[in-house]
Formats: sequence, structure tokens, C-alpha cells
Amino acid sequence: MSKKECIAMLLAGGQGSRLGALTSKIAKPAVSFGGKYRIIDFTLSNCSNSGIDTVGVLTQYRPYRLHAYLGSGSAWDLDERGGGVSILPPYATQDGGAWYAGTADAVTQNLDYIKSHDPEYVLILSGDALYRMDYREMLHTHISNNADLTVAVMPVPWEDASRFGILTTDDEGKITKFTEKPEKPDSNLASMGIYIFTADFLINALEEDALDQRSSHDFGGDIIPKALADGKRLFVHKFEGFWKDVGTIASYHETSMDLLGPNPYFDLYDYKTPIMSNDTTRPPHYIGPDGKVDDCLVSNGCEILGTARHSVISTDCVIGERAIVEDSVLLPGAVIKAGAHICRAIIGENAVVEEGVKLGSVDTTKDTAVVGNDVVIGKGE
Repeated sequence: MSKKECIAMLLAGGQGSRLGALTSKIAKPAVSFGGKYRIIDFTLSNCSNSGIDTVGVLTQYRPYRLHAYLGSGSAWDLDERGGGVSILPPYATQDGGAWYAGTADAVTQNLDYIKSHDPEYVLILSGDALYRMDYREMLHTHISNNADLTVAVMPVPWEDASRFGILTTDDEGKITKFTEKPEKPDSNLASMGIYIFTADFLINALEEDALDQRSSHDFGGDIIPKALADGKRLFVHKFEGFWKDVGTIASYHETSMDLLGPNPYFDLYDYKTPIMSNDTTRPPHYIGPDGKVDDCLVSNGCEILGTARHSVISTDCVIGERAIVEDSVLLPGAVIKAGAHICRAIIGENAVVEEGVKLGSVDTTKDTAVVGNDVVIGKGE
């Protein structure tokens, strides 16, 4: 197998418990987003658009739907011989088997995969954020600094800095301090959880960490602080584009709304760096004679007989006669029956809202209403 300059390890095993009902049956990266996409599409598309052609996808929680969706990787042009997408779930050995204990442990358990490709650099990613990034620019930063590790960071408002892992640097971008969720941050550069390691350093660091019984085997909690304490060359790569973690119901809804409008915060129609998907081919959407659509993303296979306003309508959804859907997200296959009124809600895959049901509120002080996958909401519920 030919030597690779850089391969990616994509951490996609998270349960995503903060997404509640949306992840009760599927892993967070497999959750539908943006009408015809799933959350993992954005990271995989970044890899493809950046020329990263070898991606190990580390799965764990309810992996079947995600495995089936990824298939051969051809939807993202990641199915080449000697590379492509490889599914890497936890596995048993002669010594037994165990779930991934942390982000670093997940990669440690797959060091054979990394070594088989013999890369110079390893890119560590997660599959739960919405952003566009050319990883080649980050790799250039890493190489030019002769770094052991480079961390992608982005400036955040100072009032939000205490919610993130914060990195302090010198004038050259070298990391001098890393603090997890500091009460009084001295920097507003937040870690995005995107790392590039020089492969030899990564392998040595993970093998050493695996022997440390005090470690939680996490990149942010263990690997980075120890590398910093050991005087390794750690640098930042600053990113100033759109980036949102869609790991909570509030952020999921807010980021979905960011896709709408004539000048959306995140443009799905940027054909220079397309977002690719393994969405099945469906018939065109249909808008009935009394159907009304205003400021919506409407996916294939939909039937709109009622009204949809400022909403994301995913593949194969139905909005019945006189039904109103506004400021909401309908996941694939959701059915809103005649006369129902949905406002500021997220309706799960194949869920049904029965006739005349009113759900959600325009009051932004209240939580977004959520209906889980395959749930039926009847009158009076």
C-alpha cells in the first residue's frame, strides 16, 4: 500500500444524548440535517474537497444506520482503491474487547489502521458540526511550523469563552497554555476539536497514554495537556468561517434556521465546495393548488398541500391541507396531517402529527418542541 501524506480519523461514535429523542435510535452523526443531508455529510465533504482520500470512521453507538448510509463512500468520492472510507467499530481481541473509553482511546484501538497506511500526518475530526474547511490550509500551517500537533481554533465572543477549551498562544501561534472551560479566560481562541498530528508523535503519545491508568484517554483532557507539559511543538490554525456544533436541540434548531433566507449564514449552494450526500433519488416535490411555501428548503419527494414558512422540509415529508408549519424542521418522512399547526418544532423521522394538533410556540423563551422518530402525536397530546 502506497504511503499517504495525510489520512483522517473521524470520531463518529457519540450517542449525542443532548439531542434527546432525535438520537434515541440512531447515532448523532447520522441525524438528518438540512433537508437531504445527515450531520456527518459536512465533515466527509470537507475531506473530499480537501483531497483527503483516506478516512477511518470510528463508530460505536447504534452504528447500523450510519454504516448503511456510508456504504462504499462513493457518494463523497471516497471509494478509491487503497484508500476511501473504512468503518472502524470497537472489536474483540484475544485479550477481550471494550467500548471506546475516550476520544484518544478510540484512535489508539485503531493504530493498526493508521500504521497500515504509513501516513506522515493524521487529521483527527468529529462528525457533529456544520462548517466548511479546507484541511490543506491547516496542514500547510502544521508543516510550516514543523509542529508535533496543530489545533484548529476560532475566535469566540469573550462572554462565551468559558464554555470552551481555550488556547493561549505567543505571537507566532505557538500554544503556551490550554485551559478547559476556564472561569476567567485569558484568550478567546476556542478549540474546534480538529487536530493534525505528525504521525510518529501521535502513535508514541497514544501508546504511552494507553499505559497510564490515571488517564481518561481523551485528546483535550490528556493528550494535549501532556504534550504541552513535555515541551512539544504545539501550534494553532485560526479559522474564521461559519462553524456550529449542532449537539443540542437549541443549536440544532438555530443552525437549521441559519440555512434559510436569501443570504444564509451557511450556503448549501456553494458549488465550488459542494456538500455531498448519500440521499436516495426521490421524485420531485409537489406543491398542491392551495399549497403555500415561503422561505423554506424543500427536499425531493415532499407533498405540500398546506402552508410552510421559514422551515426545513426534509425528504418525503407531507404537509396536509390547511396544515401550517412555521419556523420548524421536519425530518425525513414526517407527516403533518390536515389542519395541524406546528411552530418552532423539530419533528422526527417518520413521525406523524395527527389532524388538528397544535404543537410548539412562537415564544422564544420556551424550549423548542421535539417529536421523536416514529412517534405519533394525536389530538389532546
